[in-house]
Amino acid sequence: MFLRKAKNKKTGRVYLSIVESYREPGHPNPKSRTVESLGYLDVLEKEYGDPIAFFEAEVARRNAEQAKEESTVAINIDRNELIKKNTDSRKNFGYVALSHIYHDLQIDDFVKNRQRHANHKYDANAIMRVLVFNRLLDPGSKRKDYENKDRFFESANFSLQDMYFALSFLEKHTEAMQLWLHERVAKQYNRNTRQVFYDVTNYYFEIDEQDELRRKGISKDNKPFPLVQMGLLCDNNGLPIAYNLFPGNTSDKITLRPTISKTKQRYRLGRVIVVADRGVITSDNIWHLLDNNNGYVFSMSIKGSDSRFKAWVLDSKGYQVKDKIDNEIVFKVKSRLEPREISVTGAKGKKSKKVVHEKQVVYYSKKYADRAKAEREAVIEKARDLIASPGKYTKATSYGAAKYVKNIKFDEATGEILEDAKNHLYLNEKMMEEEARFDGYYAIVTSEHRESAERIIEIYRDLWRIEEAFKVTKSELKTRPIYLSTHERIKGHFLVCFVALLIIRILEHRLKHKHSTHAILDTLRKANCSHVEQNYYLFDHYDDVLEDIGKELKIDFSKKYLTLKEIKSYVAEAKKPNYTTPF
Repeated sequence: MFLRKAKNKKTGRVYLSIVESYREPGHPNPKSRTVESLGYLDVLEKEYGDPIAFFEAEVARRNAEQAKEESTVAINIDRNELIKKNTDSRKNFGYVALSHIYHDLQIDDFVKNRQRHANHKYDANAIMRVLVFNRLLDPGSKRKDYENKDRFFESANFSLQDMYFALSFLEKHTEAMQLWLHERVAKQYNRNTRQVFYDVTNYYFEIDEQDELRRKGISKDNKPFPLVQMGLLCDNNGLPIAYNLFPGNTSDKITLRPTISKTKQRYRLGRVIVVADRGVITSDNIWHLLDNNNGYVFSMSIKGSDSRFKAWVLDSKGYQVKDKIDNEIVFKVKSRLEPREISVTGAKGKKSKKVVHEKQVVYYSKKYADRAKAEREAVIEKARDLIASPGKYTKATSYGAAKYVKNIKFDEATGEILEDAKNHLYLNEKMMEEEARFDGYYAIVTSEHRESAERIIEIYRDLWRIEEAFKVTKSELKTRPIYLSTHERIKGHFLVCFVALLIIRILEHRLKHKHSTHAILDTLRKANCSHVEQNYYLFDHYDDVLEDIGKELKIDFSKKYLTLKEIKSYVAEAKKPNYTTPF
């Protein structure tokens, strides 16, 4: 604040007022507002003697008091002030938490270093920040990302075309960035790659045409569109390590070997134990892992096994009961070391027999049994309705129920049930009874002979972390559907999603899994503020999740008002990487 002495050019009289300077967002030059109108100097002299000296002292006192307390600010509101068209004073402050992780991983350094040797006029790091933060806070199309670029308290001086160009630029450095991120996660968070978890999912494109990358296959989302397959590796904390993209018609089973081989070589990993579900398991994959001095923990289909293995599963001998309620077994487990013969494809495509010595673990869970029974009953009910009203169903809509119906046949062209089969449909009760025998049983096979059965089960159950990671990419990050056309931009999009996934999973772990990914992102999305007047911003959301994030990252989200200077201080602090963050 300062004392303004405004002289009237016509009368020569001097008018005194206490004035405060401030900066308005989007305007480079400072503005001022009147805090208090004092009056004409000649009138004030009658009361104060030396009004200038008196009020300059008063201004000094107020400035000292404000600097000391900064607790109360007078804001004048003009009730007739109108909102300017095409302006939005609403900004997000929650992204500062994400910015902490972004800079801890030195992503800004990586992008700047790579762009230094490229002839680009745009700021690739500014674009990367906007793409990653919007992917987490308000995922949508790239045009939407561009329209939201000014919602953060940082410069975003680039065009929509620049953003598309930047995706192509980022794609060229996809593998290098994954390695860069791995090295920093390994250093900062003591990443353990002794066990790696692998799974595959796919993402669809709402287009009709196919190309060498976007191919029609078996969609995890039950969509009829072309797909891209992604194989993802995570560590035992659920933090993404690396990913690989494959054409959409690639079988899940053949994605494992190239992903493991490439990652192990590039990341200079030692022996790894791969944990995966039955969707990627083949004899060739098992032999490839063993032949390259790796290990595995895989689920095994009991219903698809030979009669000898099924008999061992159902034999009560050897089970250790781990939990029992009211004399009813809730959980039991047993294991054995058993050689198994597998058929392996050689370099020239010729099959040969190999013997693997593995530990087989089987356990029974009443909770799984009850769930399997309930799920099957729902499908059987659908099968009964199909038998009663076959005209209501096609090959697509009868999915799941058709396996319980005998004599069912479909028209290959239309998918409808053939007329001559409709009157001969009945339930396959033998199949129903056979499946019911194995309700609640689960089998795991592993190369790790020395691990206890309980430890093997524990390792396998950690696979849910990678399954959850895929759920996050599809629900929270909305990775699909994808509205990009060129392969370079599509691959750049996947890199952005991978970086966003890693950042939010790190934040979740730093909060010790007290809050879910959804809860964290939901509260950061709500951590918005509006420009009120002068340099002040008004906040309207605070909860337990935001409190915990603030404590971990030293950001005070509880303040109802913050000045632009205070906000920028938090933004600047987030850009100082903390290389010693304990995990």
